[in-house]
Amino acid sequence: MSRRAVVIGAGLAGMLAAAALSSAVDEVVVLERDELPDGPEHRRGLPQGRHAHLLMAGGLAAMDELVPGVDMRAHLLAAGAHEISLSSGMVAWTSEGWFRRWRHEGPRMFTCSRALLDWAVREAVLARTGVTVRKGDVRGLTGGPGRVTGVRVAAGYGSGSSREEDLDAVLVVDASGRGSRVLHWLGALGVSGVRERTVDSGLVNATRVYRVPRGAERFPLTVVQADPYASRPGRSGMVLPIEGDRWMVSLAGTRGGEPPADPEGFLRYTLGLPNPIVGRLISGAEPLTDVHVSRSTSNVRRYAEKARRWPEGFVVLGDALATFNPAYGQGMSVAALGARVLARELRRGGAGAPGLARRVQRGAARPVDAAWAMAVSQDVMYPGTRGGRPGAADHVVAAYTRRLTRAATGSHTAAAALWEVTSMRTGPGRLLRPDALLATLAGPPLPPAAEPPLTPREREILRTLDHVGT
Repeated sequence: MSRRAVVIGAGLAGMLAAAALSSAVDEVVVLERDELPDGPEHRRGLPQGRHAHLLMAGGLAAMDELVPGVDMRAHLLAAGAHEISLSSGMVAWTSEGWFRRWRHEGPRMFTCSRALLDWAVREAVLARTGVTVRKGDVRGLTGGPGRVTGVRVAAGYGSGSSREEDLDAVLVVDASGRGSRVLHWLGALGVSGVRERTVDSGLVNATRVYRVPRGAERFPLTVVQADPYASRPGRSGMVLPIEGDRWMVSLAGTRGGEPPADPEGFLRYTLGLPNPIVGRLISGAEPLTDVHVSRSTSNVRRYAEKARRWPEGFVVLGDALATFNPAYGQGMSVAALGARVLARELRRGGAGAPGLARRVQRGAARPVDAAWAMAVSQDVMYPGTRGGRPGAADHVVAAYTRRLTRAATGSHTAAAALWEVTSMRTGPGRLLRPDALLATLAGPPLPPAAEPPLTPREREILRTLDHVGT
C-alpha cells in the first residue's frame, strides 16, 4: 500500500491534520475543491468565514504541538492577530451582569479574521513540511467496510470532466467541513449506523467591519452575551479587534430574534441589546463593508466513536465530525485538539497501526464532548430550538451555570474556573472542583457592577464615539 496520506479539505482542520501526518508518511496530499487565495482573503467554501472567530488558549497550544518549528503565537501576532486576556482585556455583559476585569493574569485568546488565520496556518504548514495541496473534488472513498484504501477524485475537476481517478492512501482524513458527505461515502462502502444529531437554535449571524476610530486602537474586546434563561430569543453583539486597524462587529440572534441585513437595522439591533454599548461604539465609526449574513449555525454531531463498525485507514476531524453554534467560539480549538490526538496516535504506532482510526475517533470525541455540552445545554433553552428540549439534567446544569456565572461577576476564583473551561485548557469538570464549588455557593463577594468596567480613558473614548441621537 502507498505510504501516502490524503486529507480532504484545506481549511484549518485539514491543514493541521496534514501537519500531524507529515512526519508519519512519505507523502501528504491535501485535496481542496475551492480556489485557495494567495493571501488572507475570504473563500467561498467557508460560510462562517466573514463572522467573528476566537482562537482559545487550548487551541493555540495544540497548534504549537502540531506545526514543527513554528511559534504559533509569534506567527499569528506577526500576521496581524490580536492577543486578548480573558481576565483583563475584555468587557463582557452576561445574563447575570457585568464581568469584572482583574489584574490577575488569565488565559489569552487570539482574534483576527478567519481568512487571516486560515492563511497564516496554511503558510506555516506548507513552509515547514512537505505537504502539497491539490485542487480536487472527492467523489467517494475506495476500499471496503473493513478498510479505506484511498479516495475517488473527479479527474479534470473544474473542466467539466465526468471521469474519475483513484488516489491510494494508507490513511484518509475527512476534514471537508460542515458540508461533509462522510455518511454517504461510508454507506457506499457498506458502513452504516453512524448516529447523527442536530440541535438548531435558528441562530443568524450578521457582521459588518468598521475602521477603528482614531484613539480607540486599544479599546477592549466588547461583548453583550445572549441570555439563554429569559424564555425569549437570544440576542448578542460583539466588537472584535482584527488585523488592519479594523473592528469586526458580529451580531447573533436565535429563531425569532434574528439580526437584520440592512445597515440602519443593524445599528438599531445593537442599540436594542440588553446593554447598548456595542451600538454606542459603532455609531461613531466608519463602516468598511456591507452587512454579511449567514445561517449555517446549527450544532451537528456525528458519533463516529460510537459506531459499531469503523474502517481502518479513515479518520474524521473538525467540522466534518462536529459543528457548533459559532456564538461559543469553540470550533477552531476543537479542530486543533482533534488534530493533536491524531499526531499523538501516529507517534505511538505509525499511520498503518491496527486500530489507529478507532483510537483517534475516540480521542477526538473528548474535546467534542466538552464543546457540545457547553453549546447544546444553552441552545436547548431558547424558544424554537429544533432537535432538542431541555430535560431535568439540563435544568440542573442551567441552575448551576447561572449561579456560577453570577459568582464570577464578583469572584476571581469563580471567574478563573470559567476562563479555564472557556479557553479549552481543561474540561467542564473544572467547574466542579472544590474551589469552584465553594465560590459558586458563596456567591459574588463584590457587589454587581452598575456600568461597564471601563477605565476613565475608555469611558472618554465611548463618549466621543457615541453618536446615538445626534
